[in-house]
Amino acid sequence: MLLPLKDENPSQSFPSVVVALIIVNFLIFFYELSLSVTGLQDLVQRFGLTPNYLLHPSASPFHPGWLTYLTIFSSMFLHGGFEHLAGNMLFLWIFGNNVEDAEGHWHFLLFYLAAGTVAALTQTAVFPGSEIPSIGASGAIAGVLGAYIVLFPRARVITVILPFIFLPFYLPTYIVIGLWFLLQLFSGLLSITGSFAAPIAFFAHIGGFITGILLIRLLKQRRFRVKEGYRW
Repeated sequence: MLLPLKDENPSQSFPSVVVALIIVNFLIFFYELSLSVTGLQDLVQRFGLTPNYLLHPSASPFHPGWLTYLTIFSSMFLHGGFEHLAGNMLFLWIFGNNVEDAEGHWHFLLFYLAAGTVAALTQTAVFPGSEIPSIGASGAIAGVLGAYIVLFPRARVITVILPFIFLPFYLPTYIVIGLWFLLQLFSGLLSITGSFAAPIAFFAHIGGFITGILLIRLLKQRRFRVKEGYRW
């Protein structure tokens, strides 16, 4: 497993949205820790994303009608343990600051939520009848990774290989993030066939990543047109 520790790609502005997202995620996680086992299970059931309820809101025992759709967003801020949270926030911190710097603060927030939304819809499309709630920011963060690999494919990333090599070394972005995506794709395909079972929403990662690539390309194209005086 490749674990990035830091990139050599300084940003020009303070990543206020990234920092705010990390703080909010940690605050909500601390709230989760304060709950009993039953209370935590109820929280995940109510505010996690359940594909069957998203497609059939009337079947949800927790939310009336359209309120079920809000779980697309609430699920992005819940995590299933400290390792889950820490891994997601590490990736967001390393790669999010440069993407926020490139997009601007408010555009980055909209980008993040859009990637997370498509990630949730992708997972729902692949497993439409599932009543297992999905939680975590990884779908939205996958979108950030997709944007980063387009913007900075050759930026150097300080990386370790767990559990084999603990000595940090440098790899270009396209290898670190590219291998990560191939792992998600391979694991997702195996999960469809039933050959591999893991409590991970691989298709949310895949959907978020592809969305990040497409959105950042559209934004780059739009900025080029503005610069050249075109109208759209």
